[in-house]
Amino acid sequence: MPLPPKAPTPADRARPWVQMKYFTYHPQVYSRMLGGASEDARPGDLVAVYDKDGQRFGAGFFNPSAHVPLRVLHHGQEAVDEAFLEGLLDRACDLREKIASLADKNQTDAYRVIHSDADSLSGLVVDRYSDTLCVEVHSLGIYKRIEKWLPRLHARLGTKRATVRVNPDIARIERISGPATAGDAPPVVKIREHGVRFEVDFASGHKTGFFCDQRENRKMLGEWVKQLGPKTRVADLCCYTGGFSLAAKLLGGAEDVTGVDLDEKSIEQAKRNANMNQARINWIHTDAFMWIRQMLLNKERWDVIVVDPPKFVFDKDDVEGRLKYRDLNGLAIQLAKPGALLVTCSCSGQISEEEFTDIVISAAHHRGRRLQFLAKTGAGPDHPIMSNCPESRYLKLLWARVW
Repeated sequence: MPLPPKAPTPADRARPWVQMKYFTYHPQVYSRMLGGASEDARPGDLVAVYDKDGQRFGAGFFNPSAHVPLRVLHHGQEAVDEAFLEGLLDRACDLREKIASLADKNQTDAYRVIHSDADSLSGLVVDRYSDTLCVEVHSLGIYKRIEKWLPRLHARLGTKRATVRVNPDIARIERISGPATAGDAPPVVKIREHGVRFEVDFASGHKTGFFCDQRENRKMLGEWVKQLGPKTRVADLCCYTGGFSLAAKLLGGAEDVTGVDLDEKSIEQAKRNANMNQARINWIHTDAFMWIRQMLLNKERWDVIVVDPPKFVFDKDDVEGRLKYRDLNGLAIQLAKPGALLVTCSCSGQISEEEFTDIVISAAHHRGRRLQFLAKTGAGPDHPIMSNCPESRYLKLLWARVW
């Protein structure tokens, strides 16, 4: 059996370099797992990564003052340079255009182009909305290169404009100095998804006011509502800017659709989206918990109920957030007619599909109802998941009939 190659001495390593103290394939490496760095390794540098035995292990972005000081972009012994990183941009575009077929404008002109660790570009999220790119930067290494990368992305995608965002808290942690928002994007862009038109508001929407990750699920809801018939009554709880409501109305043909959300700006955006599509939907600006309780007192019941709340759970020990999921689903289930379709969602990455399923089951059983599960879905192929970063699968949907 041949002996492993002799590890290079620190003086013979490719510079700048970082050495790991423990073995992991996870792309995000924390301080406790690092063994040292060369003196010339500066914040935001592309560095060679060596394992605990001193063997070449990969390459990544280094930022010693950050919460995540090392973001590994590539695992392997070959050298990695800036041209390699630009190749990762092309690889991400290839997935969307050639495999996921998202270049077909008849399907949509809004999708995720780069999904951070899942595309080996840790700290970078890029969404396309018509001819505009919405870029979210979470690391100094990305920030130092994004201005150079944008023309390459525009040339590849046929886009023209961009907005670049850095969360102020992330900018502080990563020590990013520069504008929190930059670029030449207009405040509003109009997009189309499966024939439905939406307005994307970069100026006031949460993130953008439109989430590409629910694209396939919105279409699926429309298909199921269509099978149930035009008399189907649909309640969209935490409707945000009306994606599921419009899918039920325009793709599913439901006559009676109600969208409920606490955020006033979201409801106003939902109304504009409905007006663009000449769709009549009942928009209710109120707290979903309070609205459900009132509907239960009124003895109102629905054929289809969608529950798509904002992120409730922010860490593994967040008990309060988990109780919110249980309480909201328990209330929503009581609105269901026997045999009604429940579509319930979680975008909390700290909750697994198994735990979310257990929460929803517990909520149903506590109220004397039973669930007949039909499907479990998540985000589309433009939101891939790498095997070494399973938490990239944050979105989970359960489809069930309520008995």
